[in-house]
Amino acid sequence: MNDLKQAGLTENESKVYVALIDLGPSLAGQISRRTGLHRRTVYDTTEMLIKKGVVGYILKNNRRMFQASDPQKFLDILDERKEALGSTILELKNKFQSTKEKEETNFYKGKEGLKTIFEDQLNTKEVLVLGASPMAYETLQFYFKWYDQKRKQKKIHMRVIAQDRKIKNLPLSEIRYLPEKYSNPVSVNIYGDKTAIILWAQKPMAIVIKNKEISQGYRNYFELMWKIAKP
Repeated sequence: MNDLKQAGLTENESKVYVALIDLGPSLAGQISRRTGLHRRTVYDTTEMLIKKGVVGYILKNNRRMFQASDPQKFLDILDERKEALGSTILELKNKFQSTKEKEETNFYKGKEGLKTIFEDQLNTKEVLVLGASPMAYETLQFYFKWYDQKRKQKKIHMRVIAQDRKIKNLPLSEIRYLPEKYSNPVSVNIYGDKTAIILWAQKPMAIVIKNKEISQGYRNYFELMWKIAKP
């Protein structure tokens, strides 16, 4: 009955509760024989279950007869916890958002780290890519198919300055090219007030800077290069 642990019961508490469901009203000795737990352990465990409201008892000949409460009680407990936790979660969420706004620079490593950046871009209206590298599609080949599909669904446009004409036919994208002699493994993605500087390598890494002035500076540089680049 591992599922009962999700409702806050210990292993012994789960054993005792299930035994009472099977046996019906029972003495501690009967529960002990059913579960293999020592009688003293049964008393301690039933005491905890009584406090949790999932077991009750009646006195019969001055002896306690324990009985399990309706299993619906577990759902009621979870609902009560969820309701009680709601205000705390809301408060923590507000603090998280406040802290998040203060974040200015984040470092990411590895493929999963880079996926975080591209998924963040799905919350914006346009993405500018300066120095698109074919290594990006080699590193995250299958992921970019999903990313481009999601971007298309959300109607997020891209303008891309690439150094390799292998990069083409991207959905909702306009692509221009610089001479291949300027090719390098670093690309800059500009979206919203964020600038992601990405090193496409065997062990990719990136720096994301959240700063309006910096992103605007890179936008200006992008527009300059856009005029120079060729369709």
